[in-house]
Amino acid sequence: MDFNLSEERQMLADTAGRFIADRYDIATRHANAELEDGFNRKTWVELAELGLIGALLPPEVEGFGGLGEDIAVVFEALGRGIVVEPFLATGILGASPIALAGSNEQKAMLEDVMAGKTLLALAHGEPEGRYDLSAVKTQANKEGDGWRLNGQKAVVLNGDTADKLVVSARVSGNGDDEDGIALFLVDSNAVGISRRGYGTIDGGRAAEVSLANVAVGADAVIGEAGKAFATIETTHARGIVALCAEVLGAMDVAKETTLDYLKTRKQFGRPIGAFQALQHRMVDMIMEIEQARSGVMLAAGTLEAPRAERERNASAAKNLIGRVGRLVSEETIQMHGGIAMTWEYSAPHFAKRLTMIDHQLGDTDYHLERFQKFANEAV
Repeated sequence: MDFNLSEERQMLADTAGRFIADRYDIATRHANAELEDGFNRKTWVELAELGLIGALLPPEVEGFGGLGEDIAVVFEALGRGIVVEPFLATGILGASPIALAGSNEQKAMLEDVMAGKTLLALAHGEPEGRYDLSAVKTQANKEGDGWRLNGQKAVVLNGDTADKLVVSARVSGNGDDEDGIALFLVDSNAVGISRRGYGTIDGGRAAEVSLANVAVGADAVIGEAGKAFATIETTHARGIVALCAEVLGAMDVAKETTLDYLKTRKQFGRPIGAFQALQHRMVDMIMEIEQARSGVMLAAGTLEAPRAERERNASAAKNLIGRVGRLVSEETIQMHGGIAMTWEYSAPHFAKRLTMIDHQLGDTDYHLERFQKFANEAV
């Protein structure tokens, strides 16, 4: 496998990196997160104009990327700024089901998504569902040519600001069956939908979504009704690669910030980085980050592989990233000391984001079990 970026991806990485470095410091991030929507819509459009949303989607829907390597390049850059704009919610979790299985009319809407004009959110997780992708109790009942949706969705990323929701609902089967799940594209202000938005501990936004007898037409179905599990699983694999790449960017900044602190903070008349114990801890942290980088590269490079290989490598990367991210966040805080607990300093915010990503789209324990499942299937 060639780990070098193509010329186009290197240009994309450089463009995103310059924007983050020049215009998205921690103070800007705080200011954006404190806005009513939880992000800055002007910044969102500017990032869209740079092509960062389009890079997440394939040429079939007028994007210019969409592969695992494209997702990794964009999200690693976003991780360096722990960007709060809704790239995961809209560009990956919301747009991927439409790109993968949507009708021509639904796919045409993605042009506005890539332009930063339309926001999406995937309303899939449920209060009792934990991380199980097939745990869908929301019901979709046929009514004439259309459907009626009833149920509850939990922790819908950026669900309070989305223009349209991609809602999973069961058209047949029991609550944990993979068969019988459908996806619907629903206007977020449709009659019967209520949303309760809230801030998350790492500076993002999420919402609890209630659907009470929501009427949708036949044209709202994404793909074939009852056969959406494969689309949901593939979408989550794309989300896992995105999150893992974001962690890489965030860990690099945490590492650089910590290293700079060790070089400048003095104790007993010399920089604390001169003490061998701290040197060893720093080296261990760097080695773990590089090991995690290899895992993310593998997951990104096999995102288009057959299901068993894709899911095995995605779960391996998410498990590894969760463990290393926690280590880096703990070491960053400990080696900084008291300053790492102050709001104005960037270190604690990177540490919080690294910690919380472990709980998005499956934590380390969940993905260890999932890796074992797909590894056994390959034997």
